[in-house]
Amino acid sequence: MKNRFLTTFVAGVAALGLALTGCSQEASNDEGGGGDKGTIKLGYVTGWTDGQSISLLLEDQLGKMGYDVETETFADAAVLYAGVANGDVDMYPSSWPEVTHKQYMDEYGDKLEDVGAYYDNAVLTIAVPKYMDDVNSIEDLKGQADRFNGEIIGIEPGAGLTKTTKDSMLPEYGLDKEYELVTSSTAAMLTELGNATDAEEDIVVTLWRPFWANNAYPVKDLKDPKGAMGDPEKLHFTATKGFSDEFSDAADYVSKIKLDDAQYGDLEDLVVNEYEDEGEKAITEWLKKNPDAYESEITDEDE
Repeated sequence: MKNRFLTTFVAGVAALGLALTGCSQEASNDEGGGGDKGTIKLGYVTGWTDGQSISLLLEDQLGKMGYDVETETFADAAVLYAGVANGDVDMYPSSWPEVTHKQYMDEYGDKLEDVGAYYDNAVLTIAVPKYMDDVNSIEDLKGQADRFNGEIIGIEPGAGLTKTTKDSMLPEYGLDKEYELVTSSTAAMLTELGNATDAEEDIVVTLWRPFWANNAYPVKDLKDPKGAMGDPEKLHFTATKGFSDEFSDAADYVSKIKLDDAQYGDLEDLVVNEYEDEGEKAITEWLKKNPDAYESEITDEDE
């Protein structure tokens, strides 16, 4: 399943060409009242499956409330935040504003609105394969660069994870003279990780939680005794300023979504691994399995 998803995922990213903005697609909401309440555009970064999973959930739920929901993908968080700030995108439904994306909040915060947080234990990590028994802390990477060809495999250059790794973790542990942080995309990082673990070779990558890859690949988080990767943070619904005024019932509904580890993990696994490109089926299955996931959940019986 892992390899089949990754092949499809990489092909999809290649087809997009990693353009600054992806193609916009309108969600199918035939059962939801024809979009008589207006259109809400969601945005997330290609390959960031927390944003993908929550966007699909909102497409379903807000569609049942009578909204037309569109989703646009972006190759970089900086462009996405700019889009939300200037109103081209109504909401980034899985933002990391407290630590990881603080730089964008500092830049655009007066043009953004926090509609609430749905998950409260998100963390940035540095990870290696579980079979590397002698590497269990970031400190253990010191003097070991030759094992990794002097590289830490990262994701998108504009990601908050990239900035934290480059500006905080590497200098804090004295690794900036030994290692190069290689950036490209989440898909490319996962390809490198998959190839290495299949061959049981040494590799060190940047990862985060919650993220399905932590379960799909035999990886472990390295201990971070200096706290250089930052404290746990919440995943938020960050909207363009005035969203709650324009879409008051949608904002009220969204603000009540709270997911624990099991509920979120089940959602992402269904979206990414079980149903892959069949998002509607994934959400339908998740709603059946989690009928009491959160207070304001809208089911077919509510329509």
